[in-house]
Amino acid sequence: MKVLKFGGTSVAHSQNILLVEKIIKNESLKNRVVVIVSALHGVTDQLIKAAENASVKDEKYIQIIQNLEEKHINLVKELFPITEQSSWLSFVKKHFNDLEELCNGISVLGELTARIKDKIASYGEFLSSKIIAARLQHQGLDCMWMNSADLIRTDSNFTHAKVDLDFTEENIVSFLSKNQNRIIVGPGFIASDEKNNATTLGRGGSDYTASIIAASVHAEELQIWTDVSGMMTADPRLASNAKPISEISYHEAMELSHFGAKVLYPPSIQPVMVKNIDLIIKNTFNPDAQGTLISHQLKSSENGRQVAVGISNMNHIALLTLEGSGMVGIPGISAKLFQCLSQEKINIILITQGSSEHSITVAIEEKDALRAEYSINSSFADDINLKRVFPVKIETGLSIVALVGENMKSRSGVSAKMFGCLGNNGINIRAIAQGSSERNISIVISEKDSKKAVNVLHEEFFESEIKQIHLYICGTGNVGSKLVQQIYNQNDYLKENFLINLRIAGISNSRHMSFADQGISEKNYLTWNQQGQKASAGKFAEEIIHRNLRNSVFVDVTASADVPEIYESLLKRSVNIVACNKIAASSDFKQYKTLKDTARNHNCNFYFETNVGAGLPVIGTINDLIKSGDKIQSIKAVLSGTLNFVFNEYDGSRTFSEVVAQAQKEGYTEPDPRLDLSGKDVARKILILAREAGYPLQFEEIENISFLPEECMEGSVDNFYEKLTAYEDHFKNLLNNAKNKGKILKYVAEFEDGKAKVGLQHIAPDSDLFHLYGKDNIVIFKTLRYSEQPLVVKGAGAGADVTASGVFADIIRSI
Repeated sequence: MKVLKFGGTSVAHSQNILLVEKIIKNESLKNRVVVIVSALHGVTDQLIKAAENASVKDEKYIQIIQNLEEKHINLVKELFPITEQSSWLSFVKKHFNDLEELCNGISVLGELTARIKDKIASYGEFLSSKIIAARLQHQGLDCMWMNSADLIRTDSNFTHAKVDLDFTEENIVSFLSKNQNRIIVGPGFIASDEKNNATTLGRGGSDYTASIIAASVHAEELQIWTDVSGMMTADPRLASNAKPISEISYHEAMELSHFGAKVLYPPSIQPVMVKNIDLIIKNTFNPDAQGTLISHQLKSSENGRQVAVGISNMNHIALLTLEGSGMVGIPGISAKLFQCLSQEKINIILITQGSSEHSITVAIEEKDALRAEYSINSSFADDINLKRVFPVKIETGLSIVALVGENMKSRSGVSAKMFGCLGNNGINIRAIAQGSSERNISIVISEKDSKKAVNVLHEEFFESEIKQIHLYICGTGNVGSKLVQQIYNQNDYLKENFLINLRIAGISNSRHMSFADQGISEKNYLTWNQQGQKASAGKFAEEIIHRNLRNSVFVDVTASADVPEIYESLLKRSVNIVACNKIAASSDFKQYKTLKDTARNHNCNFYFETNVGAGLPVIGTINDLIKSGDKIQSIKAVLSGTLNFVFNEYDGSRTFSEVVAQAQKEGYTEPDPRLDLSGKDVARKILILAREAGYPLQFEEIENISFLPEECMEGSVDNFYEKLTAYEDHFKNLLNNAKNKGKILKYVAEFEDGKAKVGLQHIAPDSDLFHLYGKDNIVIFKTLRYSEQPLVVKGAGAGADVTASGVFADIIRSI
């Protein structure tokens, strides 16, 4: 014999009930079956709402009852031919008339007792099971209706009745022995006490009914039919990549369901677990799917199973903490605390206590927090007055996330892996609990981090094949657009070879911003700003923080002074930052240090390799030298691709103004070329290198020897070019002075003995700086280890493509 239970959307309406009918028919061809059904979807809640409205004399209860009556009448009309509808329509109307009379009585008395509440709640399962049994009989199946309420005996604790299992088992065995029909259909959830008053079995009651019956007759298996294909590795509403679990032990299932897995309610599986009966969770809408087997005898070996089987979570949690020196070494404190909660019928979900015994923390449902606070403070009033303990501390807005798996037992590194990936994503853990069985690690976190935590853990333990990275790109100019194209072009390669999937989850320019958690596709990128919101750096950061996606990287490819102001808030939320923008790293040293420290303290990365040398590994080289114990003694460099291009091209055959215009046209300069030619950009770069080498320099301390006449820095860009033309003799003199000495002009940055300077220099042919062409950069490091033969980094130091590739490399490095 097998026991099948159908509930939820499986019995939402007639089309679904026809699917249920097909499943029952197919199963009955192979086995004798007992079928337990819930009320039609949503009916029980509406019945209770009607009763509650009646108790406060709110006449809306009449309309609720009429709507429910119509729902059941329509079901009869859809399941039976007209010739057979009359008796069942009368059956439905009679019971809803009775129901309305009950509610009328409640309205007159203005009181809703728990006993009457159970009576009213029982109508849903009674009606649905009767109609479904009649439908099966109409189809010619050997079916009989069974009144579960007559067989399941409980105490009189209405709404949460306790079952007398021994008496109930005798009733069920006797009934099924006398009635040998191939299909027996009965209502779930409902029972009766010794006086035949209707009682209900509480949350998960229909599953519990099916479990009791399966255990009573030692069924071959219990099947729970729902709208999902078994238990999932995580809540699919939170983790889009959640997968069905093919098999799971009873202990694992209990752990998952205790901490929020909605498919099962822990007490409901207790009877079959004790009797060692297999339980299978199946999908009514995909009956051929494997589903989840819950058993003591799993098919796969221990070595063939994953470390963890699933992640579950519960929201709306409160933490209660009782602490004080008067708790240390005093027996009975915990018992007294638990007794307070027990008297208020408050369920404790999680407990944690430090070895010092100075405090004890429990997690409960948030809705019970105020009652718990009052009860505990009242019970400990004397201790509170004597300062032996403090009033109970309450924290709300929390969630519990639990990682569950039998194979976690005695496995080293599971906790480290769990806490490490959460920490790297800025998820703060408020409390931790691990059972002595080692099959569950539970954490309490902020509710706003719940979705992120589930996804982080799911990716770490169940999706090792692909790591999802969420990029937020600020800036869509030359470099930004090249970067986006490189990401689209390279992403398939990264997925195949490095198991990384880059999603552009947000993008912004100075006018618009747009977001897509699943990523902006290459097709949609072309038109993203047509639907985008109005942009600002602050709003962009707020949205990133609000979305709170795992593995987030903010990419700044602007030159804006406003954008770096959001860095600190993002780093504090453990969002990695990759910056092409030089302003942050060259700002006041205190601010630079704050950003570096914030990144370190929040387990995230702040990379800005392209601040110096575009895609050249300049900053990375310094970092590697310092980490390995070397010390930078001096730096000599050509750091402006723009200035190198200009002085390589300027040979007197064309005016200096024409060469600068060419550099701007080819994209080597800023929109205002004075930013490059003034030397300020080079000064920022040598400042950044000095800081990365460990020297706390400020920008004002860098000596900047300008070669531009002051008048060139005044007015508009057009005026600038006019002034350049007017000062052509000045520039020719600079060129000729170098030529007369057999040298060339290079704009050089130098750092030595803690001091830095930038300016135009005459470079001799024997210098490493002499043979530097086009827009190339060069950086020469002298260190303790590279003292006689300097370390040289040389290559293209400007251009949108190489700069974008450097930003891209930083993105990959940051994750």
